[in-house]
Amino acid sequence: MNKEIRWRQRFHNFDKAYGQFHAAILDIDKLSVLEKEGLIQRFEYTFELAWKTLKDYLESKEVIVKFPRDVIKAAFQYEIIKNGEVWMDMLEKRNLIAHTYDEERFKFAVKKIKEEYYEAITQVHSYLDGELE
Repeated sequence: MNKEIRWRQRFHNFDKAYGQFHAAILDIDKLSVLEKEGLIQRFEYTFELAWKTLKDYLESKEVIVKFPRDVIKAAFQYEIIKNGEVWMDMLEKRNLIAHTYDEERFKFAVKKIKEEYYEAITQVHSYLDGELE
């Protein structure tokens, strides 16, 4: 029972972070450079909460996973995540994306977030939101 409560509590935090991330994505073409840096930050903490929420959700279903890579693999195996490759890419690139002081990396990060990562996080958010009912 505690594991069920834990994932629901974690989802609440993920849901708030996702809402902020979603709002930034909606206005992405209007954002200044400084605001796009904020978008990258929002992606980072939303991604972090997403995989941790998945971990707690899986554990509530008696699937024991400890590390982000294991969480993503299990979530893909149980068809919670639809695009495992994008999730693995997010995991691998999250540290690279954090270094936005390099203009090329900055542009790369914004492009990846807009074109791939947002959709993948949205899909997981929708799935987990549906599990609350």
